[in-house]
Amino acid sequence: MALENADIEKIAVLARLQVTPSETNDYANSISSILSLMDQMQLVNTDGVEPLSNPHDATQRLRKDEVTCDNQREAFIAIAPATEDGLYLVPKVID
Repeated sequence: MALENADIEKIAVLARLQVTPSETNDYANSISSILSLMDQMQLVNTDGVEPLSNPHDATQRLRKDEVTCDNQREAFIAIAPATEDGLYLVPKVID
């Protein structure tokens, strides 16, 4: 699929990008080559190929879910400028 300069200008408007007329031809060639590569990849026969979640077929080592820090909530709330019922009070930022 070959893109023309008009296509690049429309894409630039939609993406809110400033593209000079001298750049549109370069972008058209670059994006057209990417789309051409994608077309080639679509032609590859993948029947019987199962999707991979991990290219090494390895399982992730998991660690035990253990608490490693003490609960310091009360200490943090004590130094906060404003709290109520264990929650931090902050200024309203959206009207």
